[in-house]
Amino acid sequence: MYQYDEYDQRLVDERVAQFADQTRRYLAGELSEDEFRPVRLQNGLYIQRHAPMLRIAVPYGNLNSKQLRTLGHIARTYDRGYGHITTRQNVQFNWPRLEDVPEILDLLAKVQMHAIQTSGNCIRNVTADPFAGVAADERVDPRPWCEILRQWSTFHPEFAFLPRKFKIAVNGAEEDRAVIQVHDIGLDIVHNTAGELGFRVLVGGGLGRTPIIGEEVAAFVPWQQILNYCEAVLRVYNQHGRRDNAYKARIKILVKALGVPEFARQVEAEFAHLKDGPSTLTQAEIERVAGRFNDPVLDALAQDAGYRARLTEDKAFAAWARRNVRAHRVSGYASVVLSLKPYGVAPGDLTADQFDAVAELADRYSFGEVRSTHEQNIVLASVREADLHRLWQDARAIGLATPNIGLLTDIIACPGGDFCALANAKSIPIANAIQDRFDNLDYLFDIGDIEINISGCMNACGHHHVGHIGILGVDKNGEEFYQVTIGGSQGNDAALGKVIGPSFAAAEMPDVITSLVNNYIDHREEDERFIDTVRRIGVESFKTRVYAERQSQRKAAHV
Repeated sequence: MYQYDEYDQRLVDERVAQFADQTRRYLAGELSEDEFRPVRLQNGLYIQRHAPMLRIAVPYGNLNSKQLRTLGHIARTYDRGYGHITTRQNVQFNWPRLEDVPEILDLLAKVQMHAIQTSGNCIRNVTADPFAGVAADERVDPRPWCEILRQWSTFHPEFAFLPRKFKIAVNGAEEDRAVIQVHDIGLDIVHNTAGELGFRVLVGGGLGRTPIIGEEVAAFVPWQQILNYCEAVLRVYNQHGRRDNAYKARIKILVKALGVPEFARQVEAEFAHLKDGPSTLTQAEIERVAGRFNDPVLDALAQDAGYRARLTEDKAFAAWARRNVRAHRVSGYASVVLSLKPYGVAPGDLTADQFDAVAELADRYSFGEVRSTHEQNIVLASVREADLHRLWQDARAIGLATPNIGLLTDIIACPGGDFCALANAKSIPIANAIQDRFDNLDYLFDIGDIEINISGCMNACGHHHVGHIGILGVDKNGEEFYQVTIGGSQGNDAALGKVIGPSFAAAEMPDVITSLVNNYIDHREEDERFIDTVRRIGVESFKTRVYAERQSQRKAAHV
């Protein structure tokens, strides 16, 4: 985990003091609403449906136990007893009082956290694979590169007022778990045919009102030049991106308007001026940043016979291990996903007590470190195989051992209309209703891998476009309805889902999902996943089944 140096700490401390004075002046009437608005946004503070919402940055999803305890204290003392893991790996609190926010930021600064650039038209929190540094399929650890990007982009004067927000994700593994194809810039760390390290650069991906899969603009940028190249991309966007229409201001619209060849040509022209300039990286700089990660030194262990015996003896433990335990790069260790999707809980929420309890688990089993995931779960990165059974028991005691990772109830959902002022419809009740319908674990295991993503509005914070089943809340004459897409996916074969037809009432959604699942079960071939069946037989079969069954139910209801 990265440790601040003196410069990092001073930067954050100075921002806390600055915002405390700005807040005092606003509350005293010395700053107008219009003057205060950009200031609070620069510090992650939104005005939402019920109260201010504070979004805290979690760079590339890395947290330590001390930070978790601070988040638990904030949830308990300044909020309503819980916090929310977002789809960009950040943490949000929905109920802080404005006058308390400077104190909250001061507490965060003391544990090397902040809310800088978690909102506004700037480069947002850089995201990455939650298994970075420990994944068995990793080519290169992306975290030092993420940290370099974080330091480069924080308070970058040229990119403080971009046409719109800007998101960067970095992948260093064979499997893309950072969803780089739906980011403004997606960086894939690769080696060229000569074995040299560099980056494949994707640009113009994104979800929201106009979902687009990003396209490659450079097959290989040498690592020394990656900041210069990113700067060239941002300069083209900053110069030509639309500022007259917020809905058409993202870089994906510019790339689509220019076409990838022309956009790439302009980036190359800009890059020619920047190449080998002041932002060129050196080996010494890479080593400086990498050297501030205090990762544990793990010696390979023999595979634990006790763990394997437990898998045979204990059916419930084996089910959890099958869904929630991941391979580790070091023999004798594993990574564990703690599910934040138990039945009846808003996806991604942690109570204050659970923040503390996860900190305890991290200290006891994972060298004091956890990761947040864009799928709104928590990862313990490095756990000895010999400790897995005890960890499972401890996680069960605090409600975080639901063996549903990758299953239908592991739902991604934005806060929706319960909290968000932008939402057209609620997300959390829909997620809970679907979880209630599919509360039989054996049936979930039989259905197998399937991803349901829910967004309360077109901004797509719930990533519904890339869910195998995507649910979008829409407003129809003041009533909440839900549009359904199928066939979306994230990862190496990222794709956007297709709308199956008219939207449904909230009460219909569990039946809609049931129809989709039943159609899959009726058509699947042996060991075929839901997404693969959709790709093989197409959308029409699912569409016909869903609307025919809804029509029958509506007729029956009126008999």
